[in-house]
Amino acid sequence: MEQSEAGLPQSIADVDRLDALLSEPSPRAIEVVAQLDGDLMLLGAGGKMGPTLTWMARRASDAAGVKRRVIGVSRFGKAAHESWLQARGIETIRCDVADEAQLERLPDVPNVVFMTGMKFGATGNEPQTWMTNVFAPGIACRKFARSRIVAFSTGNVYPLTPVSRGGSVESDALRPVGEYAMTAVGRERILAHFSQSLGIAMAILRLNYAQDLRYGVLSDIARAVWEERPIDLTMGHFNALWQGDANAMALAAFDRVATPPRVANLAGPVVLSVRHVAEQFGRLLDKLPEFTGREAADALLSNGTLGYELCGRPRVAVDEMIAWIADWIRRGGTSLGKPTHFEVRNGTY
Repeated sequence: MEQSEAGLPQSIADVDRLDALLSEPSPRAIEVVAQLDGDLMLLGAGGKMGPTLTWMARRASDAAGVKRRVIGVSRFGKAAHESWLQARGIETIRCDVADEAQLERLPDVPNVVFMTGMKFGATGNEPQTWMTNVFAPGIACRKFARSRIVAFSTGNVYPLTPVSRGGSVESDALRPVGEYAMTAVGRERILAHFSQSLGIAMAILRLNYAQDLRYGVLSDIARAVWEERPIDLTMGHFNALWQGDANAMALAAFDRVATPPRVANLAGPVVLSVRHVAEQFGRLLDKLPEFTGREAADALLSNGTLGYELCGRPRVAVDEMIAWIADWIRRGGTSLGKPTHFEVRNGTY
């Protein structure tokens, strides 16, 4: 497999190589994990990002020469995710994190990544969304009151912002659009409350958006080009961050936990144009993109500058992601079948 000058492959041959790349820890992540005392648990280890982030924690600990339990917790609706983790030296525990009795039975650990959340299907199922996104973080904080916690949030806590501004920053007022985004703000408020009232050192990471070859905004656009489906330009700009970089930044955030919580955006360094990205995929896939609508002057955008200062800069550039995705689709690479719905502007998911 040929590599670029930066040591990255020019093509990702299969899912095994993809997962290995997504879980390769950065030097910063290894350094931070080496300094952590005790075991590490990831709540929500069965989601889209969970398996590779959990494996990265295992690999970073091994690279640092630290013996610790790395524990992946999830309902594991897909048994394959659980066996995949177990095959990589990770303990697994089946648990519904929103069930207080089940949560209480988990072992106490000093380091916790909280990834549990609900977005798609929120519309029409609002009570469950509030339970998952607001109630569950509260009981998790009570359970792990003596732990360091890195918790995932979302850029959806921000309103649409003028494209010319370059994205929302952490000090901006939170003005959520739609009920899912309201619950995301609720999650942050509950986390902050327990951080301050119980003295929990914590970091809250507002992710916008993680990119794999099997899902993500770039993949959504590429598959629309490949399948000759029209692309809505109304949400004309977006952020994209390689999932492996988001994983590494999350582990590095353990070095930045604080009370009240340290808040940082995890976002790609470039504001991307839907039109320009589609045209780039068109050239790589020998297709002519089809468009509908016209770009609005605002979009859901995050400025990731503070996140880079706190947790390290991304290792994978946008052009590399685009080339990998085009090659992946040309060769019939798999998709998770989970569109991001990045084009949604009214907060309905």
